[in-house]
Amino acid sequence: MNERSNRRSFLKTALSAAGAYSLGDLSFLSRLPRVSAAEARFDSNIVRFHPDIEPLVRFLEDTPRNKLLEEVAARIRRGLTYREILAALLLAGVRNIQPRPVGFKFHSVLVVNSAHLASISSPEEDRWLPVFWALDYFKSAQAEDAREHDWTMPSLDEGAVPSSHKAKDALIEALDNWDEAAVDVAVAGLVRTAGANEIFEIFCRYGARDFREIGHKAIYVANSWRTLQVIGWQHAEPVLRSLAYALLDHDGGNPARQDASPDRPFRRNLTLLSKIRSDWQDGKPDPNASRDLLSTLRHASPDEASDKVIELLNRGTSPASIWDGLFAAGAELLARRPGILSLHALTSSNALHFAYQTSAKDETRRLLLLQNAAFLALFRGDATNLRSLEIDKLEPAEIPGEATPDLESIFAEISRDRLSAARKVLAFVKHNPDGREFINMARRLVFLKGNNSHDYKFSSAVLEDFHHIASPLREHFLAASVFNLRGSGDADNSLVQRTRQAFL
Repeated sequence: MNERSNRRSFLKTALSAAGAYSLGDLSFLSRLPRVSAAEARFDSNIVRFHPDIEPLVRFLEDTPRNKLLEEVAARIRRGLTYREILAALLLAGVRNIQPRPVGFKFHSVLVVNSAHLASISSPEEDRWLPVFWALDYFKSAQAEDAREHDWTMPSLDEGAVPSSHKAKDALIEALDNWDEAAVDVAVAGLVRTAGANEIFEIFCRYGARDFREIGHKAIYVANSWRTLQVIGWQHAEPVLRSLAYALLDHDGGNPARQDASPDRPFRRNLTLLSKIRSDWQDGKPDPNASRDLLSTLRHASPDEASDKVIELLNRGTSPASIWDGLFAAGAELLARRPGILSLHALTSSNALHFAYQTSAKDETRRLLLLQNAAFLALFRGDATNLRSLEIDKLEPAEIPGEATPDLESIFAEISRDRLSAARKVLAFVKHNPDGREFINMARRLVFLKGNNSHDYKFSSAVLEDFHHIASPLREHFLAASVFNLRGSGDADNSLVQRTRQAFL
């Protein structure tokens, strides 16, 4: 049947329906709940999204938490797609959750990419679980934001948006000056006129500018960018307005007119970039250099950490070996001092490494290496309070008969004795160097046992970065991950059962 006849059939059906229900026969509406004028009107002072996604975002915003998963499942059965849900989830968080501080309840936005990575890396039967967890977490964060100050992203001052040929310079100047009002309109002007890669180059640099928010600024840059690659660049403007606002978060006076400690590594490292040899990317892999950097980061100041990276690059060490040392230092810090601060040494390194891989600018890539080293020194702080442990010297557990430890015993041990579990992981990867079975079970236990955003952020980061590291630090990195992974003896969360019931 051709398009014209399809249209005639549709019109005929529609006209028949109009005849059956005359314009005066609207009595059926009396049986529906009344819609107030306030409900029907959208606040013009609040940012609005594309018409194709706005209704779904409002659905997520307005549906009560105790009904959302079931309502979303019903819509999925009627054809709602994974990408549409992911887009609406990110945008609902951007509009309703204040990105200051860049953490705490704002993890509901930061975790969207982590949930997506967990989803695409999982078996098909598990892929909705991370997204449904993130949906529920958004409702929790939305309620918390409402209790605190009920922040909502405002509409844009359109009259102040700079023209296309001025937007880029205006954004950079505003970021340098920590000027919130100027940044907001400049980023909107640039998003409307510039390419995505050009914009990312700016943000990945400023995301690594300061150590405020313990690396969350860099994490937001990477995670927002990666999610936009999935949901589409048409949603970029509100997301990047939120990101720009987050990057300017600070306490006290304007950092542009101060010499605050969180800004010093960046300012110093900018002056050191020219000291790195021009062919630095042609260096050779060197496991000994990776261990040398790891050793230095156990005691170095931020300045000494950056200087060590420069020394190794100029010695002819491959940047990949530098990253191996950086990743290993983050993992060792977690093993020596498990907890929130240390795990962010790994999640921020994951974000900075992504920015490094994605950036096309030589200067920015050098800067990210130096900043990551300085950040790790800041994460470590006073080493006298850390557990005495060097992960590259950790020995595999002795298994009778040289057998491979089974995964069940490893994950049971995580709930009892994490150091013992780490040694069992080393014995396991000795026989299973790709770590695939361990990674799959670790991820599944996050779905079953995870109860906070860091379970998803951390696991998605370390299980991704394991594949970027060369042996032998690779195996030790994976072993150290058990200091923040879920064990089989941990309590189950209730969302898995609720999600499964929603699809019945």
